[in-house]
Amino acid sequence: MWTTEGTQQVVEEKVTRITNTLTKVKQKADLKDKQQAFITRQQSTLDRINNPFPRPSKPNYQGQPSILVGVSFGLKKPVTVAVVDVVKNEVLAYRSVKQLLGENYNLLNRQRQQQQRLSHERHKAQKQNAPNSFGESELGQYIDRLLTDAIIAIAKTYQADSIVIPKLRDMREQISSEIQSRAEKKCPGYKEAQQKYAKEYRMSIHRWSYGRLIESIKSQAAKVGISTEIGTQPIKGSPQEKAGNLAVFAYQERQAA
Repeated sequence: MWTTEGTQQVVEEKVTRITNTLTKVKQKADLKDKQQAFITRQQSTLDRINNPFPRPSKPNYQGQPSILVGVSFGLKKPVTVAVVDVVKNEVLAYRSVKQLLGENYNLLNRQRQQQQRLSHERHKAQKQNAPNSFGESELGQYIDRLLTDAIIAIAKTYQADSIVIPKLRDMREQISSEIQSRAEKKCPGYKEAQQKYAKEYRMSIHRWSYGRLIESIKSQAAKVGISTEIGTQPIKGSPQEKAGNLAVFAYQERQAA
């Protein structure tokens, strides 16, 4: 609604909806006073929205339907991006969390250290039966915004039609699978050692608020006119492979539907 083009799009949608409603109402015989008043209000709305307040001109975003951005989530590497041409089955670009954050990558390590410290303080408080509601600072939200801005920027660079995000309810299984895989590589053939390593690794590694990041991506993408889709992230594979396959699977599901 900030531009002439965007306003015109909204106006066309509303005009169509109101016109259809008025057509149905006017077909009825012996309209009551409330129905007549309703028709008057709707007609007045049509008159107003056909004369919108002047706004600056800016072309609406137009993405290429074959270009999708897959965003995979993980534990060690929270976010990985793949830009895929799903028709040609070709990956156009990858971006790691380090590349997405750029010079701000050190903030990720700072947040991990902060979470470990807060986790330790909560553990000590629980042992002493003391209050243990230690909250995080706004650093996590700031990192989310930086990641979101970088994801939107690469989507616009490649004129992506959509950004594909994993299903939030699948993340527990994703994280468990990742930890188990690391434990098996670290301690091959020793179940007890694997369980101990998995427990220690889970406590030491960063715990990401995936739901908050998803909402940030969806909100900012909507502002620039890029659609978002929810897809199923593969359990196996590298972060890059997961991101790429996420985009491909989402396109296949779209075609099947």
